[in-house]
Amino acid sequence: MTTHGGRRTQGERDAITVEIGYALCSAVFAAAVLFGAVAGPAWIFGLTGGVRSVLVGAGTVLAVVVFLVRVAAVLLRFGRDGQPSQPGRTNPDS
Repeated sequence: MTTHGGRRTQGERDAITVEIGYALCSAVFAAAVLFGAVAGPAWIFGLTGGVRSVLVGAGTVLAVVVFLVRVAAVLLRFGRDGQPSQPGRTNPDS
């Protein structure tokens, strides 16, 4: 993705910015859904004490892990696959 002695074009910088935004937004959504699925029953069913603490703690840990994995997966895929050689067209290998 580098041209002209290591400098990126404006289009390449824009593509990276969009991909970072997508990675963050999709990771926040996935983490929120997972947290709600794990910790939600603690509030819905009015659980108290240790059970509630365990569900909220597990939901928090899992949400953080899913967030980090999702961001890494999206950005690594972007770095590996790159962009199409011509705007509006797919790579010949696709």
